[in-house]
Amino acid sequence: MTATFELLGIGNAIVDVIARCEETFLAEHRLAKGSMTLIGSEAAERLYAAMGPAVEMSGGSAANTLAAFASLGGRGAFIGKVADDQLGAVFRHDIRAAGVAFDTPPANGGAPTARCLILVTPDAQRTMNTYLGACVTLTEDDVDEARVAESAVTYLEGYLFDPPAAQAAFRKAARVAHEAGRQVALTLSDPFCVDRHRAAFRQLIRDAVDILFANEREILSLYEVDSFDEAVAAVRGETTIACLTRSEKGSVIVTAGEVIEVAAEPTEVVDTTGAGDAYAAGFLWGYVRGRALAECGRIGAIAAAEAISHVGARPMVRLSDLVAERLPA
Repeated sequence: MTATFELLGIGNAIVDVIARCEETFLAEHRLAKGSMTLIGSEAAERLYAAMGPAVEMSGGSAANTLAAFASLGGRGAFIGKVADDQLGAVFRHDIRAAGVAFDTPPANGGAPTARCLILVTPDAQRTMNTYLGACVTLTEDDVDEARVAESAVTYLEGYLFDPPAAQAAFRKAARVAHEAGRQVALTLSDPFCVDRHRAAFRQLIRDAVDILFANEREILSLYEVDSFDEAVAAVRGETTIACLTRSEKGSVIVTAGEVIEVAAEPTEVVDTTGAGDAYAAGFLWGYVRGRALAECGRIGAIAAAEAISHVGARPMVRLSDLVAERLPA
């Protein structure tokens, strides 16, 4: 059955606040470099006041993936919760302007729209501090069954896995997708997120996930192993396809029958924010078009290279043009 949307993302609707800092700033504020830490409203206010000049733009992992997917020319939609406030309006405008359908009703009252305070050190690593706000109010009632059923792949964001209501939303979305003959993808998002929900993630992957995205630290954490080769062996057979990214080492695509290595795309690294999000967009854009897995990985690498070549996670150029230039049909 033809899909109205090729990719549906379910994740945190967040506005990113990005600023550069020195290593000493992280130490002073006791921030774990390269991680995503959940913070409360008071901590968010303190850190925001201490940060240097910042750039504000709509973000959220799955939302970034959908923006990159649209930039590639894909038909995408997003489900996520914002408040009926100024940042919520900004998020709604930005994702729709990127070419992504977004119809989730805003939360009325309660916590404001989420924001992620991102600190980029001179080595381009990003340290994220997230106040989830309205994000945590997403429930299974927000999962539009018709939207899921009309989407070729439903993409679930691991960052959203903390609230029990969101876990229920994931399980509902996966069930509806499979009942409609569609596929389900999951990104693990962060090693600390995996640490908090290891057993639940592994159960979800075995029962409901067709395509898994994880970086090296996340997959090692998921299976509690010390080497990447051990992680590859552990994930094989757990899901149909596992896409494992390794920064400058490229990526590895694992199926039951093969392990495909894909080189990283050369670029100047400015800010690693959104690299994994863009990779997933590129891979899935190729995948829903029936491209070979190695080619899907190459498209993912091209998209990721663009993401890390500038500050911010959303594409600064049309990714469809980059792919056409570097990977002629």
